Amino acid sequence: MEQVRDFLTYLAKERNYSPHTVLAYQDDLGQFGEFLERGASARKKRALADVSQGDVRAFLGHLFDRGLSKKSTARKLASIRSFFKFLVRRAVVSANPAAGIATPKIPRILPSFLDEPAVTKMMTLPDVSTALGKRDRAILELLYGTGIRLGELIGLNVDQMDLRQGTLRVLGKGSKVRVVPVGKMAREAVERYGEARPSLLGASKGAGDRSALFLTSHGKRMYPKGVYIVVTKYIGGVSELEKKSPHVLRHTFATHLLNRGADIRAVKELLGHESLSTTQLYTHVTVDRLKRVYSQAHPKA
Repeated sequence: MEQVRDFLTYLAKERNYSPHTVLAYQDDLGQFGEFLERGASARKKRALADVSQGDVRAFLGHLFDRGLSKKSTARKLASIRSFFKFLVRRAVVSANPAAGIATPKIPRILPSFLDEPAVTKMMTLPDVSTALGKRDRAILELLYGTGIRLGELIGLNVDQMDLRQGTLRVLGKGSKVRVVPVGKMAREAVERYGEARPSLLGASKGAGDRSALFLTSHGKRMYPKGVYIVVTKYIGGVSELEKKSPHVLRHTFATHLLNRGADIRAVKELLGHESLSTTQLYTHVTVDRLKRVYSQAHPKA
């Protein structure tokens, strides 16, 4: 459908959405389109202007009947709502049929994180006598020390880090650039890795990706699964957390900052969150911790 293609182009070119996000919108709208076609008359194809609030509600009911989670259903509703908002602005339709439909309430799941002793121990696990060990230590220190996302880490180039100034330029969601401070431990780990990095480039049969900060043993830019394996391995060495991933270190970064009194708005900027409500999720973690301390220590708890 031409309007869907225009919308996806708008997301990619004007809103700077990632290819992954654009593909998710495409899948969501494709499912909604198929649902409408199955319910349409065999003689007449449904026009976008004919889509009603009832159609959207019926689609959501269909998703629930299939056992789709509330989170996934809410995302599909958001995709439909955004698409029709785009069509209203372009005067393709007169009203947004998804505008008045409440988003399914998603259960709040508190983020998993490591405590400070576990982080300290984890940093001692990589074998820093090897180039790969130095790389792994730098990855762990940088993820924990800056709170950057997995995609932001693997996209880093050498020239994005200023070791002398202790700053890092990060290309975040929506192609937005932010500058984050890099602490002493992370700087030292990256500096030690930087001295060993040429040996990884030398292991490559080709030219390798010389601009990439983090490299595989074959001299190529690190890829998401590779970083995931590295981080999961070291988290597993210090914690029994069910979920082990690079995002756990991002959660840990934010939680430890708030535990030590950091301003939530500053944490929001460091994480690159668009909305303060996203960052506020971490305040629930810190409040829960305070409640446990209170109940254990206060005589009248």
